[in-house]
Amino acid sequence: MSDLRKRFEAAAQAVKKLDEDPGNEVKLQLYALYKQGSEGDVEGRRPGFTDIVGRAKYDAWAKVKGMTREAAMQKYVDLVKSLGA
Repeated sequence: MSDLRKRFEAAAQAVKKLDEDPGNEVKLQLYALYKQGSEGDVEGRRPGFTDIVGRAKYDAWAKVKGMTREAAMQKYVDLVKSLGA
């Protein structure tokens, strides 16, 4: 396992233990970077307007479409560190 993958997985565990809620916008960034780093580009149809949360998550993930998995993992690690985790 690469060093980046280890740091990515450690950051994913650390973010669960944050003392303060980082807010919805940061949580959407974390979600998008995590999904891009672990699964790659978003696929499938955008959820309908009645699924507000699903739609927000899809849109956040779509914003990072095309970013390499490695770049997404590094940005995720950096973001988690900036939150004090």
